[in-house]
Amino acid sequence: MTSPATAPATGTAPATATGAGEPPPHPAWLPPEAFRAIGARRVLVHGDGTLVDTVHDEVARACARHGGRVQRTVAGPVDLVLALRDSGPLPEAVPPAATAAPGPGGGSPGDEGFLLTRSDGVTVVLADAPAGLLYGLFHLVRLGEAAFTGEQPTRVHRPVLRRRMLDHWDNVAVHPVMGQVERGYAGGSIFWRDGRPRGDRHRLRAYGRLLASMGINAISVNNVNVGPTEALLLTDRLDDVAEIADLLRPYGVRVHLSVTFAAPVVLGDLSTADPLDDGVRDWWESTTRRVYARIPDFGGYVVKADSEGQPGPFSYGRDHADGANLLAGALAPHGGVVHWRAFVYDHRRDWRDRTTDRARAAYDHFAPLDGRFAENVVLQVKFGPVDFQPREPVSPVIAAMPATRLAVELQVTQEYTGQQWHACYLAPWWHEVLAFRLWGPAERSVADVLADVPGPGPHRGGDLVAVANVGDDPFWCGHPLAQANLYAFGRLAWDPRLDPVALLDEWIDLTFPASTVGDPALVRETLHAVLDDSWRTYERYTAPLGVGFMVNPAGHYGPGVDGYEYSRWGTYHFADRDGVGVDRTCATGTGFAGQYPPPWSQVYESLEQCPDELLLFFHHVPYSHVLHSGSTVIQHIYDTHFAGVEEVVAMRDRWSRLAGMIDPAVHDRVTERLAEQLRCATEWRDQVNTYFFRKSGVPDARGRRIH
Repeated sequence: MTSPATAPATGTAPATATGAGEPPPHPAWLPPEAFRAIGARRVLVHGDGTLVDTVHDEVARACARHGGRVQRTVAGPVDLVLALRDSGPLPEAVPPAATAAPGPGGGSPGDEGFLLTRSDGVTVVLADAPAGLLYGLFHLVRLGEAAFTGEQPTRVHRPVLRRRMLDHWDNVAVHPVMGQVERGYAGGSIFWRDGRPRGDRHRLRAYGRLLASMGINAISVNNVNVGPTEALLLTDRLDDVAEIADLLRPYGVRVHLSVTFAAPVVLGDLSTADPLDDGVRDWWESTTRRVYARIPDFGGYVVKADSEGQPGPFSYGRDHADGANLLAGALAPHGGVVHWRAFVYDHRRDWRDRTTDRARAAYDHFAPLDGRFAENVVLQVKFGPVDFQPREPVSPVIAAMPATRLAVELQVTQEYTGQQWHACYLAPWWHEVLAFRLWGPAERSVADVLADVPGPGPHRGGDLVAVANVGDDPFWCGHPLAQANLYAFGRLAWDPRLDPVALLDEWIDLTFPASTVGDPALVRETLHAVLDDSWRTYERYTAPLGVGFMVNPAGHYGPGVDGYEYSRWGTYHFADRDGVGVDRTCATGTGFAGQYPPPWSQVYESLEQCPDELLLFFHHVPYSHVLHSGSTVIQHIYDTHFAGVEEVVAMRDRWSRLAGMIDPAVHDRVTERLAEQLRCATEWRDQVNTYFFRKSGVPDARGRRIH
């Protein structure tokens, strides 16, 4: 591993060590102590099925450790009942009050929900399906002793979103540029190694357990950029996928597969992959039947087509609806879905041409196709119009497709937010995205669109999907504190309305149980001090005012202010001696602002109304332009970059107070990462401030040193 002291200053993230003989992975938010409240009780598990067996096994392990007992039939008094309602008469141990209907608005728990109540000294979880019982168990783990206190009226808990999914960008064969995992910052893949299955069944089961505990019910197991070896997972190497599915099935997780649109040519020896060709349709249908014969609960396909060199329907004069509907037709008889990614743009731009705009691409491609996609097509839209930057506006595509089922895609892996070397808690940013009200303050939010809440815009419901941040690192995510991002994503996918601060509290309570740390109050206070505002801290010392991308092209780590400025990728800031920013207005720019519905189209069009944090995304302004904050643009750049570094110093100093209070391995790893974060933040500050000082010629009003 590259130490922080010798980490390259060229913008390449330090490497993460992996290898044979590694210790068992860190338990993350499921340490044995988190199960004490359940494991110390007398528990009855009632019902049958694979997931019910998983519930029983989890409780049995907890009881063996903490002195309780678990049974499948009643034998004496009990403290906790976990029961399926359709597995015959409920046990007599269930108090009559526990079977009362929930209050107004309760409704049925459905296939994945559960009812929770406590009466006459007995806590009861009732579910209509095994998955609900599994999620009910992990809800009790989150509650701890609070689940066994007082009387609690019946309440229904169920997921807001039907599909809560992680996409792994893992390569089966090591890619010559991206390695074993594209955008992987936590070591190698947990599925694959050097062209073969990794074969670590223990780690995969542990991963399934983590997924279930936060409510994730679907994953894609390979990179959306499908290479020749990865393409074979659909056919010759389907058994490798089936083995993963077998290991994750006991935790209610369905496996999906990224496929190449050119599969009929690459794998089927056809001369074409034209989506309107009968032979191509027959190939996909027969291949998909074989997939479901081997994996009956297979989830479906993930497709990146006609983007960044990946093949797609454009080669045959067809459009994205033609391509997506081809695969949807093959999947429909089996209940599968195709997630068709909307990340489509021209990556061979002429940087001299300011009339075109990468941000427009998804809307321009897909909005005209609304209403043409099959019922089981899910259009997967990145949360912002560009590429997972620390600050972007919400994608206008989410408001533009009322007749299309959507998925909003987030990035848990920290590609542009410090690559899991920087502490950067992303849930506050995701919360802002999910709470954004697309048609104005009184109308529906992004979360409402996905949940199909009544109001204007799409009414098909949708999914929340994220690019995973997990690898074979002992701490799963490289940075132990990056586990909080993975946990928070799962919980937000279950209910996008949850408070990110409350989710951080949940993660702290589970990961650092009070009985295992030296000073629980200090641990909680410190973790909040380090993480609560860490996303905005990262934003302060990197790219200002929504301009984005001033990052080293080689690995997207560290500063490269002009790294993409004259490139084909279309991610520009247009800084010159007079000003900075991209004119995306309808009046004088690319017209991107007009892709939004009112009132946002007017807000973003207006220099006076545009929010400060997105100013440079929508407008090219002089350095002397005065923000709503009262600061000029140039002074804001200087101030925030100095402040960001000071905040990282404070994070490092606060963390040092936990020495001897928590697991030394966790403390040491975070200490190492914070040292590197400070080095890199300082590099960002000095390069960005110097760049804009030399461009503008305007000195820092506070007289601080700028090189």
